[in-house]
Amino acid sequence: MSLPVLLITGASRGLGRGIALHAASQGYHVAINYAGNQTAAEETARLCREAASSSQQEFAIFQADISRSSDRQRMVVEVLSRFGRIDALVNNAGIAPRVRADLTETSEESFDEVLNINLKGPFFLTQSVVNHWLKTKQPPLLQGGFKVIFISSISAYTASVNRGEYCISKAGLAMVTQLFATRLAEQGIQVFEIRPGIMETDMTSGVKDKYDKLLAEGLVPQKRWGQPQDIGQAVEAIVSGKFPFSTGEVFNVDGGFHLQRL
Repeated sequence: MSLPVLLITGASRGLGRGIALHAASQGYHVAINYAGNQTAAEETARLCREAASSSQQEFAIFQADISRSSDRQRMVVEVLSRFGRIDALVNNAGIAPRVRADLTETSEESFDEVLNINLKGPFFLTQSVVNHWLKTKQPPLLQGGFKVIFISSISAYTASVNRGEYCISKAGLAMVTQLFATRLAEQGIQVFEIRPGIMETDMTSGVKDKYDKLLAEGLVPQKRWGQPQDIGQAVEAIVSGKFPFSTGEVFNVDGGFHLQRL
């Protein structure tokens, strides 16, 4: 029997790499998307091969800037050509603003770049993959059917006035999740949102000292950084069919950050 295929965007490093490695350890084929760092993507593929639980698994890299329509379309064609199917789409790729600027100084260039990659790209990539599923009517290999997962952020509801465009993009993903979940429920396609908290990745390396102090002071109830494998385990729980009677659900993977406390 064929193995399910996971297409993971932004999988060359950070959370995407963590998701890919955990998927590899659980027996899936993985299509590793990257935008520009081919060396890092090849390293992810190598680590996936080391983590693989079966010699039948395959790990391939696919270059695409998901903010570009032509790149998205080409990637879907290439993944289907290589693997013959896509069983789960994990929309992980995202960027922070190149410059953290106060709302009064946010540039249109930064706003457009962040939203094109973080929001527009995932929306239209999902549309492309979903249309393939609806058109071909391939039987799903995953329990509960095909899956779409959006990796958003606690920034979907937490205001950071020095990176407003990032917060807006993640809040948008929360609605995109609800929209696709509503549209696809009758077709047997499940859609979920995972909200990572304060994660130890390249994206947060520049503010590590700041958050080390805040975490020690209790900003997060569990008082630790989140790790890429925390997100990888959450994705695998969804993909493996642990939530058959759920769609549109939000999974907070944040050490309890979302809890309102006195």
